[in-house]
Amino acid sequence: MLGSEDDDAGARTPPIVHTRAYQQELLDESLRRNLVIALDTGSGKTHISVLRMKHEAEHNSQKVSWFIAPTVALVEQQCEVIKTSIPVSVGLVSGASEPNQWKDPLLWRRILASHRIMVTTPQVLLDALHHGYVDMGSDIGLLVLDEAHHATGRHPYNMIMRNFYSTLPPRTNLTNPNDRVRPMVLGLTASPIYGGNVDVAFRELEKNLDSTIRSSRVNRDELAQHVHRPEFKHVLYASPTHAWDGLPSPNYQALKAVVDAMNINEDPYVVSLRSRLARLQTGDDRRRLDQQLSRAVDKQDTFSHKGMRDFARAAEDICRELGPWAADWYVAKVIERAKMAANPYNNIMSAWQEKEKRYLLKILARVHAIAPSPKPEDIVNGITPKVRALVDSLISEEALFRSRDEDYSGLVFVTRRDTVLALAELLRCIPETAQLFRLGCLLGSSSSFKRHSFLDITRNLVEENQADTLRDFKIGDKNLIVSTSVAEEGIDIQACGSVIRFDPPPNVVAWAQSRGRARRKRSSFIIMFEESGPQKVKEWEETEQKMMAAYNDPRRDAIVAAQEVEDDVMDDYVEFQVASTGALLTIHSAIPHLNHFCAVIPSGGQNSHVPIYELDPPDYADGWHSDSNREQPPYQGPWGATVTLPRALPKYLRKFTTPRIHSTKRKAEQHVAFQAYCELYKAGLLDQHLLPLSTAIEPDKKEEVEAMLAEVAKRASTARVSIQIDPWALSPEEVVAWFSHELTVEGLPTLRLLTRRPLPTFAQGDFPTLYIPKRGEVAMSISSTQLIPVTEEEEQRARRYTYRLFFILYGGRMERDNMDFPYLFLPTSDWPDEAIWEERRQWQEERYSRGFVVQGEGRHISNAALFGEQFMYPSDLAIVRGVNKFDKPLRLLSWRYDALSAEEEERFREQYDMSPDMAVTYPLMVVKSLPKRRNFMIPFTDESTDRRQSAVQDDSPFLLHPKYALVELASQNELQYALILPSILRWLANALTVNALRTDLLAETPVYNVPLPLLLTAITAPISQELYHYQRLETLGDTVLKFLSSNQLYAEFPLWHEGYLSRKKDHAVANSNLAKEAVQKGLYRWIIRDRFVPRKWKPHYVSIKSSPNDLVEEQEVEKREDKGKKTKKSAEELSTKMLADVVESLIGAAYEHGGFDLAIECAKRFGLGLSWKTLPERIEEMHKVEDLEDLPEQLGLVEQMLNYQFRRRTFLVQALTHASYQGDSAVMSLERLEFLGDCALDMVVTDYLYHARGKNYTPGYMHIKKEAAVNSHILAYICLNASVAVESIMPTWSPATGLETVDDTQRIHLWQCLLHSSHRLLEDQNLTFARFQKHGPAIARALAEDSIYPWAALTSLQAPKFISDMVESILGAVYVDSMGSLDAVRQVMRSLGLMQIVERVVVEDVDVLHPVSRVAIWASQQDPQRNVEYKIEKEKGQVKCVVLVDEEKLLEVSASYRSRVSEDEVRFTAAERAMKKLEVRDIAVEDTVMIAEDVVEGDDDSWGGAPEYEW
Repeated sequence: MLGSEDDDAGARTPPIVHTRAYQQELLDESLRRNLVIALDTGSGKTHISVLRMKHEAEHNSQKVSWFIAPTVALVEQQCEVIKTSIPVSVGLVSGASEPNQWKDPLLWRRILASHRIMVTTPQVLLDALHHGYVDMGSDIGLLVLDEAHHATGRHPYNMIMRNFYSTLPPRTNLTNPNDRVRPMVLGLTASPIYGGNVDVAFRELEKNLDSTIRSSRVNRDELAQHVHRPEFKHVLYASPTHAWDGLPSPNYQALKAVVDAMNINEDPYVVSLRSRLARLQTGDDRRRLDQQLSRAVDKQDTFSHKGMRDFARAAEDICRELGPWAADWYVAKVIERAKMAANPYNNIMSAWQEKEKRYLLKILARVHAIAPSPKPEDIVNGITPKVRALVDSLISEEALFRSRDEDYSGLVFVTRRDTVLALAELLRCIPETAQLFRLGCLLGSSSSFKRHSFLDITRNLVEENQADTLRDFKIGDKNLIVSTSVAEEGIDIQACGSVIRFDPPPNVVAWAQSRGRARRKRSSFIIMFEESGPQKVKEWEETEQKMMAAYNDPRRDAIVAAQEVEDDVMDDYVEFQVASTGALLTIHSAIPHLNHFCAVIPSGGQNSHVPIYELDPPDYADGWHSDSNREQPPYQGPWGATVTLPRALPKYLRKFTTPRIHSTKRKAEQHVAFQAYCELYKAGLLDQHLLPLSTAIEPDKKEEVEAMLAEVAKRASTARVSIQIDPWALSPEEVVAWFSHELTVEGLPTLRLLTRRPLPTFAQGDFPTLYIPKRGEVAMSISSTQLIPVTEEEEQRARRYTYRLFFILYGGRMERDNMDFPYLFLPTSDWPDEAIWEERRQWQEERYSRGFVVQGEGRHISNAALFGEQFMYPSDLAIVRGVNKFDKPLRLLSWRYDALSAEEEERFREQYDMSPDMAVTYPLMVVKSLPKRRNFMIPFTDESTDRRQSAVQDDSPFLLHPKYALVELASQNELQYALILPSILRWLANALTVNALRTDLLAETPVYNVPLPLLLTAITAPISQELYHYQRLETLGDTVLKFLSSNQLYAEFPLWHEGYLSRKKDHAVANSNLAKEAVQKGLYRWIIRDRFVPRKWKPHYVSIKSSPNDLVEEQEVEKREDKGKKTKKSAEELSTKMLADVVESLIGAAYEHGGFDLAIECAKRFGLGLSWKTLPERIEEMHKVEDLEDLPEQLGLVEQMLNYQFRRRTFLVQALTHASYQGDSAVMSLERLEFLGDCALDMVVTDYLYHARGKNYTPGYMHIKKEAAVNSHILAYICLNASVAVESIMPTWSPATGLETVDDTQRIHLWQCLLHSSHRLLEDQNLTFARFQKHGPAIARALAEDSIYPWAALTSLQAPKFISDMVESILGAVYVDSMGSLDAVRQVMRSLGLMQIVERVVVEDVDVLHPVSRVAIWASQQDPQRNVEYKIEKEKGQVKCVVLVDEEKLLEVSASYRSRVSEDEVRFTAAERAMKKLEVRDIAVEDTVMIAEDVVEGDDDSWGGAPEYEW
């Protein structure tokens, strides 16, 4: 029952909870004032807090209750208790929730709005308060602090109360619940004291928490019934008898001898520091390194030395505490694990450096450790009296519980972690305890991957994790746990029957907390003491009695806490608050804030950036580490400090200093960090929550856009209209009149076109080409608009003519006698044979009006036999058909007068088996099916066929009986128009959609003038299956937009580092941002998404709100049953990506027509959250930098390599400056220029691929070919390959020739010109160049000659990122220096050899598909599909990749293991060899992306699904 048995263990609440009287007493008191409830563990404190939060939730709906607990484990278990007990939403946030990533203020507001109770660690709440995400006065009504005794010093509990609670107005009786005032406070603790002075401790805790400490006063007897105090026992043991300098452990003695002989000057860290110091010139970097070396020599706290000393000290303590056998076991076990960890062929301790591993192996090899004896008698003889006493106590306790017929469960508290391990091993090996106890260990948990100490390897000695151990203890699989203090509080552990303190508790809190673990009835609490006796116990008991008397004394309620002088926690306290958000920077939070700011600055693949602190004066005199300079004692203060921030910042924001006025080093560093962070805020590099801008530039808009799209769809559904506009629809205010145009199709007579709205004036290049079988490519045009009066008779004639024209082929889908079309047609007066056809139609009209019709005849359809008799069987008939309703239209080839043979007649009669008595009369009709082509916008695909001939083979001719056939009274010209008009009207509707876009969204912008074909392509979605759609333009526009955005941001924010720029650019060009702007501008109305399906076409009707051109409705689902194809929607729903794609394609169209200036105008129309200026204006802003006076010597050599002369060399210096460079140069590091150069490189390559002659690459192809040109491997190769020869001569002398000069020409490489101050970076450079020297020639040959791109060979360079960054930063410098000339960038790319690689990839069609992708595609194409797996194995310094095909080994590749990149190298190489062995060929992008161009002509059913865009 919650609060009745085990609240601190997080027991689950049963259905009914009974509140005890003492709990109700304290609950009532907590409603009146702030309380710290002091009750023993197990008495139900949590139940009181649950009831208090339940009351708060019921009476204050505007503010939350905030429950804080000091550990993640305690937060999780208490959250479960609260969720089970209170029917409201409960939120949990701890370090495991990654709250450092929660930088969106709106996210916190949503959390607070959707939860009534929050359960967090104190640091989470403190951070949220610091950044202004949470306002304590407005958001929190009740603050509950579990384990409240922690609220002292700098603990987050105390910082929350000092910095945020105490600054708020106090509550009064007149306070409204929603006022911004202090929340109520409820603390929970079993021991409200630190130290031995109860009065001082109580005053401090009550002052810090603005509360009164209370326990039950009225219901003490009931409280006593529910608190099971254990029986206290003490165990005495004899002191160890061995001398302090002669411990009887041979392994410890061997270890101590080796540790004592260690020389700090041989430590690899010290050796490395001395080597680096010798190479450095005088300056800041040398001074810092000198201090670092002196500190290492003085403190001897290097990883290796400190670790070995800790090891020896732990072994010594174990020997004294547990005995020589345990010490021998511990030393042998740690050395075994250390050798495994230090072995260079594995990666157990990745934090260890290679030199440290080798050094430790050498040191450990000198320790001649022996394995401890496994014999029980040797083990027992090798234990101390203390262990013997523990064993006897455990055996006695277990026997006592067994005599009561109870299961034993015990907990042994030990101070040191290593002693826990050794003691547990002893208890497992001593026969008496091994038989009785099932042991587990608790050491606490740590998930950090940072390097801490050498002895961290002992964590691996515990095979089970903490959660498993606790679970096994609960269910009885384990009955004894040996633990550090981690189990004293905050761990969900069941009540124990016996708790033993192997080491006495250090204070009264530890005494009370560990005793509280023994909560079972008739439990025991045992403390072990040396023979001198348990004198401390009496002190603790007295302190506890004073404590209980104090919080039960009613007179204390009237005592007002005295305003004491602030302790040193608040000395020199300063703070800075942002008024708009309440975000607070304090002197104590400045250093972690500044560390975080530096850490988020991109580091180019090297170590994360950190602020560098230097004390004033330094800790050590210059050169103190040398033996001759150690006389001067260290300086004792006062102190000043300087902090240096990364070079990614401008010079004036890089260095800050505070004078020598601070009493401690720590305070000096805090004050200079506080000063630096305030200046960063003033410079605009922090947001209003005092966070780096990269974490809160803009929130993700995806959910917002999806909601907007849903609203658009809802409105469209309600109004019964399509989201896509109807270009034929008229608005109510438009004048109803007819506008006349002339439609001209090459080879056909002109047709008048009447529309209700004037058509725009089309340029000749706007019109499409028609592809007509037997006629080839045919031109068409529509004349300009004329407003002419149309009589009612003429309008009716046009309606009848249009109806008759469409009825020829589409009558089955038309509405009978409905002539309400938005477009009308009439022939011009010069149509040939019109008089003849008018006579024929008049004849049929008379017959029809008099009722003289036979089966199938209509007003414009005549029986073929009767028609032939009347008009002499003419041969100019355009279309005939059978008399049945669903007979297809046919072409008349001729009339046959020759008699049929017997065989022909037999076949002929089979056609008319329903008329067995039919008489065969002559002439018969020779007919043929109409051509199957209906979409005349699609080009012919068969290049080998003469386009003047049919592109599709016609069916064979057959015969019809005239008596059973019908003749359409339409001429050949009318049939031609009936066939092609749907295609023409489709184009015209799309053109009108473009015109609507122009006159609305693009009105009064230069983008209005972009040619119609480009705009039409830009707004046509691939799902429409039009010949041209936006995918290629979108790919181009995407690159253009990123290029332009990068330029705008680079110029507008000169203080921003690359991380800020990238984040802002990514937000600006994100699909969600583009889609939001598109929705707000209504762009979705002009996106052409519906499909043109001629076999379902019918004319558009004004009176019916249908989709334009009667295309497939958006929700129509077309089922494909052949070859098991899945059902698929024929039209794509409006999506975020589609909207974003259209914005980008419009920008691409603007760029194609008018370059970057017009593209900027288009982007400006959508805004996108950026301030848009022309590129020349932005380039001018980029040039507002000061020129350097002292330029590095290597600049001229770099210019020779680039074949480019810089106008302002300052840009080149920046492009060559690494973030580690410590010189006096004012320039920022290269990352900003690398950001600009990256987008310039992308722009050059994408533009080239888009316009590659004769290629017309699909987006998929453009993507993979661009990746081949801009990936980090090829850029690193380019950098390593770039060099220039420096001619020089060197004198030499020999006895034979005397003094002479010889050629000493040297080659300087581009990578050598990087300005840096990092020994590690130099080492990376040299190793990478060594690999380049080995693999470079083969890569060069492959790039110049091979037909397949050398992915694996390039990967073998294993180049660090900063090498490829150099190329991009140089290109960025060239771009800025040349005033924004991409031609200059292109020329430098050519000088470096990169442009030639791009051109060869295109011109020679080099296969750039990645080998891993190629093999995967091949496997998916096999029938049945094959499964390919790459299995990576590491062993003895080698890494091996085994290729498995259907679990059978195909091949393997191995190489030396150097880093993670080695795994990629063998995997890529293995994939290339697998390609050859499996004979994988002819795998192309089309195998994964359906290409829209490859539409097969023929029956419309052969059209595939909508083309997909996967890149």
